[in-house]
Amino acid sequence: MRRIDTLEGEGGFDAYVAEPEGTPKAAIVVIQEIFGVNAGIRRKCDHWASRGYLAFAPDLFWRLEPHVELDPDVEAEFKRALELMGRFDQDRGISDIEATIRAARASLPEGGKVGVVGYCLGGRLAYMTAARTDVDASVGYYAVGIPDLLGEKNAIARPLMLHIAGADHFVTPDQRQAMHAGLDDHPRVTLHDYPGEDHGFAAEMGRRRSEEAARLADSRTEAFFAEHLA
Repeated sequence: MRRIDTLEGEGGFDAYVAEPEGTPKAAIVVIQEIFGVNAGIRRKCDHWASRGYLAFAPDLFWRLEPHVELDPDVEAEFKRALELMGRFDQDRGISDIEATIRAARASLPEGGKVGVVGYCLGGRLAYMTAARTDVDASVGYYAVGIPDLLGEKNAIARPLMLHIAGADHFVTPDQRQAMHAGLDDHPRVTLHDYPGEDHGFAAEMGRRRSEEAARLADSRTEAFFAEHLA
């Protein structure tokens, strides 16, 4: 774990950090789901480190409850995650992500680039990060509520990729259609659809994972970051 100071100077929060062997080729900030920096998110960081990237996963729920780790397959913990999401201040979350981006850049050789990848709530935050910060590249998996953010699309100046679950019970068909209508012609945005796949299909573990779709989406993400970061 590494301590990161907030941009506002009001304190700090922890981030799980996975370091590669040798000099990192870039850094990736992994943005949590509503379940906190749990074993699945840490495993994603470890994977990026194995690919030569310096990986950070900031504890975004720290103002509500530090070090949250919840299991989506446990009903009581799933309900707890929804309650936390309802109280989470997303604008302050973006500020903490930006602080993590700055910490990641400071840990790289001069000129090193930083990307973000997020899941569920983290996918939404990845979109917001692309629109509101100077991050070098962003990826969102099954992002929620993107139609509400389409007014910010003109601020997206660097590459953004979104993986859309075609049978997402948290993102209705009309919302998916709105995402395509609003973003298909954006020169910096790439959308990928996964027909028949539900929310959480790329989770590292548990009942939500869909192996074939997860592998396809992750291969696209790896190629995307190789092109735009490394």
